[in-house]
Amino acid sequence: MEQIPSPSPLTPPHTEEDWIGWLRLLRSHRVGPVTFRKLLVQFGSAGAALDALPGLAKSSGSPRYTPCSEADARRELDLGRAAGARPVALGSDLYPAALTELPDAPPLLWLRGHPELLHRPTIGMVGARNASTLGRRMAASLAHGVGAAGYVVASGLARGIDGACHEAALETGTVAVIAGGIDIAYPPEHEVLMARIAARGLLISARQPGLSPTARDFPRRNRIIAGLSRAVIVVEAALKSGSLITARDALDLGREVLAVPGHPFDGRAGGCNALIRDGATLIRGPRDVLDHLTVESPASRPEPPITDSPPLRASSGDLARRILDHLGQTPTPEDLLIRDLGLPAAEVARQLTLLELSGQIARDPGGGVLLQPPS
Repeated sequence: MEQIPSPSPLTPPHTEEDWIGWLRLLRSHRVGPVTFRKLLVQFGSAGAALDALPGLAKSSGSPRYTPCSEADARRELDLGRAAGARPVALGSDLYPAALTELPDAPPLLWLRGHPELLHRPTIGMVGARNASTLGRRMAASLAHGVGAAGYVVASGLARGIDGACHEAALETGTVAVIAGGIDIAYPPEHEVLMARIAARGLLISARQPGLSPTARDFPRRNRIIAGLSRAVIVVEAALKSGSLITARDALDLGREVLAVPGHPFDGRAGGCNALIRDGATLIRGPRDVLDHLTVESPASRPEPPITDSPPLRASSGDLARRILDHLGQTPTPEDLLIRDLGLPAAEVARQLTLLELSGQIARDPGGGVLLQPPS
């Protein structure tokens, strides 16, 4: 008897029952994005694949395999919707077209905010969590500039460079890819920023609502950022960092990688300098980014002038540590440091003197302050 062809495995769910089936299959133990698609191709539907899973697991040495329960799948739907998010399946019109090029594209994404941003050209921006003042200002200037030219800025909502990029691109369009659940602010101090992005930009998560991120979730988040983006910009990154994982993913996916150079003695610049050495494009500002891209600017309106973004908010914590975190091996003008810290000049000046006496910072002939170079 001739076998009836199976429906397309990329046909997205339409009914509540369809969503439950997709979620149950996707959240079952050891079923990742690639396995999910293979199971749909082999069995024709999520329901048929779920029926076959215990037998497949038994044949591979797991006799007591139990797929994700219907109750857990319903709980995920309820949590996500309660957070104001919506599920979007691979194959639907709302699913970002750029991600469909990935062989391991997430079968389901939770979106919260304005999904129309996914249909605009996007530039990814990543960098160090312990970013210097100059690094944060450069990131903000780049995000503001490419945003003004019509690009959406995608980043990972982390401390440092990511936060600076999101803040600077809120007016023009920003997408935050979250490592944990769509309703979990990580880091916690970005809860307000996350809410502002949900209101004016877009939050994306491939994880279940209610889950805090684990170490393995961050590389997955980075890959989504790279997949969404026309190009990825790296601003301050150590030689072994998540930012370089994003850059490698971008190269693997045929995206362009651009990097901001830094001082050789600054550990936060090691990754960027290595990327440039290995062929990444060196950039000094928004104009370099826009000049490098081979497609025309996506803005449908006249391009506004590229200007510096507003000063960034100061972080919390011990003043000495805050000062050291803001400095690198490139001199930072003292008045700029004071402005970014948001504290009285006299208080910062006293602490700078103590740090200089202790040998932790130095001053260049022009009056800038920097971390004490290695002896």
